Amino acid sequence: MFGVDWSDPQTLWLNLTNLGLGLIVLACIGVAAYAGLAEVAARWKKAAAPEAEADATLATHGFHSPELGLTMADGGEPEKPVEEKKRRRTRKS
Repeated sequence: MFGVDWSDPQTLWLNLTNLGLGLIVLACIGVAAYAGLAEVAARWKKAAAPEAEADATLATHGFHSPELGLTMADGGEPEKPVEEKKRRRTRKS
């Protein structure tokens, strides 16, 4: 089979080593294919339900109050853009 002489004692260990390495390579290809398919399935699942992910993110990092909007973890206001800071300085002087 495949031109391998399994009865030759001089090449028996070489053939067994090659067989073992071939099986390891096939196992690695199988693991990589499984991981790739799992990644694609996870992306499809994520694209199918963006609302559920947004709700989960919102639930872990803050909450939405209709009167206040999205609350911030530190309770402060977001950084103002640089242009608005410059306008404030020019108005004061």
